[in-house]
Amino acid sequence: MRTILNILNFFMGGVFTTLAWLLATVISILLIFSWPFSRSCWEITKLSLVPFGNTTVHVDQLDPAGRNALLSAGGTLLNVLWFIFFGWWLCLSHILTGVAQCLTIIGIPLGIANFKLALIALWPVGQRVVPVDSTGFN
Repeated sequence: MRTILNILNFFMGGVFTTLAWLLATVISILLIFSWPFSRSCWEITKLSLVPFGNTTVHVDQLDPAGRNALLSAGGTLLNVLWFIFFGWWLCLSHILTGVAQCLTIIGIPLGIANFKLALIALWPVGQRVVPVDSTGFN
């Protein structure tokens, strides 16, 4: 079922949001000040391409020992910069795609997935994409 939903998502607007994330990834690689965003961009690009069967977890959940304290402190600043340069238009692209997908009955689950991605688009630094099965959540 996940495969069918991923294919439907791709053809019903997911290709555009994935291309937007890919563009943000390329821009973040090309601009020197945005190199710290590149990893998060690439992670969310994968999630935008295949949203069903994957989820995001915060790095702190992957490392409960707290070895990533520097990422938490610097991550907030990076997320603010992210929002200013990339986050708002990526969030808007997911919202518009989600609304368009929700206009059809078959597209409602796809629209809900895009609304979840819209929230991630606002604050992605520190997020990692993992398969749903590996998180212990369904």
